[in-house]
Amino acid sequence: MPEYVNWLRHASPYINAHRDCTFVVMLPGDGVEHPNFGNIVHDLVLLHSLGVRLVLVHGSRPQIETRLAARGLIPHYHHGMRITDAATLECVIDAVGQLRIAIEARLSMDMAASPMQGSRLRVASGNLVTARPIGVLEGVDYHHTGEVRRVDRKGINRLLDERSIVLLSPLGYSPTGEIFNLACEDVATRAAIDLGADKLLLFGADTGLIDADGRLVRELRPQQVPAHLARLGSNYQGELLDAAAEACRGGVARSHIVSYVEDGALLTELFTRDGGGTLVAQEQFELVREAAIEDVGGLLDLISPLEEQGILVRRSREVLEREIEQFSVVEREGMIIACAALYQIADSDAGELACLAVSPEYRHGRRGDELLERIESRARAQGLKTLFVLTTRTAHWFRERGFVPSSVERLPSARASLYNYQRNSKIFEKAL
Repeated sequence: MPEYVNWLRHASPYINAHRDCTFVVMLPGDGVEHPNFGNIVHDLVLLHSLGVRLVLVHGSRPQIETRLAARGLIPHYHHGMRITDAATLECVIDAVGQLRIAIEARLSMDMAASPMQGSRLRVASGNLVTARPIGVLEGVDYHHTGEVRRVDRKGINRLLDERSIVLLSPLGYSPTGEIFNLACEDVATRAAIDLGADKLLLFGADTGLIDADGRLVRELRPQQVPAHLARLGSNYQGELLDAAAEACRGGVARSHIVSYVEDGALLTELFTRDGGGTLVAQEQFELVREAAIEDVGGLLDLISPLEEQGILVRRSREVLEREIEQFSVVEREGMIIACAALYQIADSDAGELACLAVSPEYRHGRRGDELLERIESRARAQGLKTLFVLTTRTAHWFRERGFVPSSVERLPSARASLYNYQRNSKIFEKAL
């Protein structure tokens, strides 16, 4: 089977889920300058063609720096924020204006044999962001540096209803006609919150949030963010993470940090189960829970390959339906990726852990340990004192987790009478 066929089949649930959703996408000025910018535009056009309502917020920091340097002006910052005096504001307006026009031109392309062919997009922008001055902080006057006061929610939604891509620049206007330089992260976050967006997508140079050991952090709750911010300090990755968490606290269900350097990072994050960046979400991305009758199909998909290999005892759909209350599962984005069952052994204070299975692509994590903890907790809640497990292939895994070798003679009689000597499973037990 061609790989793209398999990918499209796996992506189809996400295509349906994202249709008619509102996404706010923030692309910093560095991302606009990067060679991968053209591919990002193509991916945004693809999202639009799939029915996603898009609000694109662009940054302009490197472009402003270039203009300041060309005029011999020295940039000034305080606490990481640009101090925008009158001369700097001229550079800001020049940079933002040219960027906006360049982005609109790129989104207007209709080249044959390209992802843009036949797209016929309409890009809308304007005075959609009202701002106010930051003023004087710690004795420092920020002049024309401002913060978002409000976003024209009704105006933007009307444009989105008309199938336009809305382009927001890092400039805001006051009711008195003043212009303020804004942080694009602030514009994107406030737009996502005020619009009640389904997602905030933040582009950065890195794949996502990288932990102290250099590994990608794939998922976070907003309450976990402060610990990472303390480590990151005031660098740009910290700014993105802070914006993602603020959006979630403001009601945006999911915020994503992806790379503008990696081709296809946006699509990988949105249309694959594991994504490719960092997700900051209000709800749990992966859930350990008790199984329900609706999970039978997913359980069959998970355990059938292991039954074919002789690792698990065969269970028919009828058996699974009858015994579904014995199962606990790990659900990831609507897919059952791991399971385990607890059977209380009749006329005893012992139980049996059975059908522990983890989908092959998810065995690198702690799903097996999480399910084992779940089963042990359920067993204790039922007043069981001993947990038995019968296995043919994973003896060492259980021994490493406190199970000790046992025998048929140690099994309660109700279970010992059902022991399959032909299968010759090894027996282990663990005191609870």
